Amino acid sequence: MRVTTWNVNGLRAALRKGFKDHITRISPDVLLLQEIRALPAQLPGDWENPKGWHVHWHPAERKGYSGTAVLAKYPIQVLRRGIHRTDPEGRILHVKVKEIQFVCIYLPSGSSSVERQHIKETKWLKKFLPWARKLSLSERPVLMGGDFNIAHTEKDIFYAKGNAKNSGFLPHERRWMTRLLSSGWHDILREQVGDSQGPYSWWSNRGRARELDRGWRIDYLLGNQHAHDRVKSANIDRRAGMTVSDHAPVTVDLE
Repeated sequence: MRVTTWNVNGLRAALRKGFKDHITRISPDVLLLQEIRALPAQLPGDWENPKGWHVHWHPAERKGYSGTAVLAKYPIQVLRRGIHRTDPEGRILHVKVKEIQFVCIYLPSGSSSVERQHIKETKWLKKFLPWARKLSLSERPVLMGGDFNIAHTEKDIFYAKGNAKNSGFLPHERRWMTRLLSSGWHDILREQVGDSQGPYSWWSNRGRARELDRGWRIDYLLGNQHAHDRVKSANIDRRAGMTVSDHAPVTVDLE
């Protein structure tokens, strides 16, 4: 089974920029999307119910903002939306496809303001960790995929020193990511590529960062032990990240 996660930075725009061609080329069985920034009825053509896919949408209440979705070649059972009583920004979609559970995640960025950083830390990171720890103990394979808006180590960011005081690479955010991984989750791509610099999954639109591959790795596919035992390979598709979105898709192949 091939699983791909991709922050598309607006699905309507992504569709105009070749999203469909890249998905055909990558050929995932399960596709986790973040930042769809649209209601299903706003999507062009038959994308509200795309041919050949089962789909569940979890858009934000605010139009043109945030939102997640899961598409699969097999029927999807929705287990949960959000980890709070409500999830108005459409950030968590927890589903089951065949015998595997998937959590599509779009954790907030705190880069826009002090208030958003506070929301990221208190409403999300603090509450997400115990929920994820419990989920890792499942006796079935579980994959969590999406945009975590945190680069974990200096290997996951081009300018480590220059970003040490920026949201997404703050010391306590990085420690949070360490705690998450030590609670029963495997960073599948990092385990595949080893102790190398990069690869990155997001690039700023400034200073030729994408062209020069000076980015951050903030998009992950994490697996509990049962999912990890099935991993065959993992990669970041930089080619798709050059044109469709400011993020590249991350793919894992499972036995």
